[in-house]
Formats: sequence, C-alpha cells, structure tokens
Amino acid sequence: MIDGRQSWSFGDSPGLADELLALVLMGKKTATCGALRDYIADGTPIPTVGRQDVVLDGAARPAAIIEYTEVTQRRFDDVPEDFALAEGEGDYAQWRAGHIVYFERNGGWSPTLELICERIRVIKVLPR
Repeated sequence: MIDGRQSWSFGDSPGLADELLALVLMGKKTATCGALRDYIADGTPIPTVGRQDVVLDGAARPAAIIEYTEVTQRRFDDVPEDFALAEGEGDYAQWRAGHIVYFERNGGWSPTLELICERIRVIKVLPR
C-alpha cells in the first residue's frame, strides 16, 4: 500500500514490469488482465471501477497512479479482440500466444481460465 492505494507491478519479472509499464506510459496499453485464481490465492482485492492503484516499475519504485475504468470477469477464450488490442502487446494472435505462455508459467492455462479484465487510465506519472 502506498498512500492508501494498492501497489503492484505488471508481469512476473522486473524486465516485463518495465516493458509493460512503458506501454502504459506511452498510452499504448489501456487494459490488462490477471487470473482470478491469483487474486484469490494472494488475497488481493479485485479492482473496482474508480479505484486508483500505484503501478511500480521493475525496481519496485512507484511509477504511476492508474484508475480502473472497467472491470469484468470472463474466460480466456471469451476475451474479445478489442480488449486484447487495448493491452497494447500486439495483434490478437500475439496477445493469445503471449498470455498462454505467461499463464502456463504462472500456474497453468486453459481456454476456460477465469480472468479479471481491467481497463485503465493513467491519472499521474510519478517522478522516479
């Protein structure tokens, strides 16, 4: 928690955290998703519309404050193309392939994997 806000970084490594944060700061990444099972296992509150969080960089330094503008739960195979494109990580096929690899290395993947899908906007870029 930083200033009463949840804090977290993207991905599962410092390099991926920095790569995805850069996409957010450039305005190319306006959505993200995570496996519901991970929220449950970690006891992390599921985001709600209007909540603001602090996104950390790969060195765990506060980098930006984001706000959730939409939060939905859906199965992996039900993620629409427009959402995948809003993640800013390539076309729909690239999104699927990259996320399958990511979820496989972080607990397993299946077409029915339940995801929390979040649309976000940057409220403030923080000095680092």
